[in-house]
Amino acid sequence: MGGQYRITGDKYPRMRPSRRRGRLAFLAVACAAVLGVLGWGTLQLIDVFTGGDEASAAGAVACRTDRTTGASPSAASATALPAPGKITVNVLNATTRSGLAKQTADELRKRGFRIGEVGNAPARFDKKVKGTGLLLGPAAALKTALPVLGTQLPAAEHRTDAARKGAAVDLVIGDKFTGLAKKAQADTALAALKKTPKPAASAGGGRKNGC
Repeated sequence: MGGQYRITGDKYPRMRPSRRRGRLAFLAVACAAVLGVLGWGTLQLIDVFTGGDEASAAGAVACRTDRTTGASPSAASATALPAPGKITVNVLNATTRSGLAKQTADELRKRGFRIGEVGNAPARFDKKVKGTGLLLGPAAALKTALPVLGTQLPAAEHRTDAARKGAAVDLVIGDKFTGLAKKAQADTALAALKKTPKPAASAGGGRKNGC
C-alpha cells in the first residue's frame, strides 16, 4: 500500500481465536458430565434407602426357598385334596324309590369312602332334588371333599352350608339318579383332579417361574 500508511517488514499479523472461549466450552462440558454422574449416584442412593429392590429381593428369596424345598410356587399354593378314606359321606335318599341309599353307600364304601348316616333325606330335600343328586357340606368342603366326592357323581350339584358343623358331607340322591359313575371313570376323574399342572419352562435357559 502506498501513501501515508505503509506496511514494512516480512511478517504479517495473524488472527487467532480467543483462548478464553475454548476454556469456557471445556468447563461447560466438564460441569455437565459431573452433574450427570452426581444425578445417577443420587438415584442409586434413593433406591437403596427406599427399598427399590425389595420386590427383586423377595423374588430371589422365594426362588431360593423353592430350590431348597424342591417345591414349585404353584404346587405350594395348590389346595390339598383329601383321600376318599378321609371323607365321611352321609347317603340320603330324596326319591320315592326305596333301597337307593343303601346301595349307593355300599358302593362308595367299596371305593374307599367312609360312610356315615344312611337313610331318607330330611323334609327340606325329600322329593325336591330334581337332578341326579346334591352334594352338600360345610364351606371348607367346597374345594376339598366335595370335588373328590363329585368324581363319583359328576352331574350332581355342589352346595355349601355355612352353619353346618363337622366335616362330613351329604350325598342326597335325586330323581334322575341312575347310579354312580363307573369306577374306572371315577378313578380317572379323581386322578385328573389331583394332578398338579407343571409350570412351563421359560425360553431363556430353562428357568422356571422367573427364578
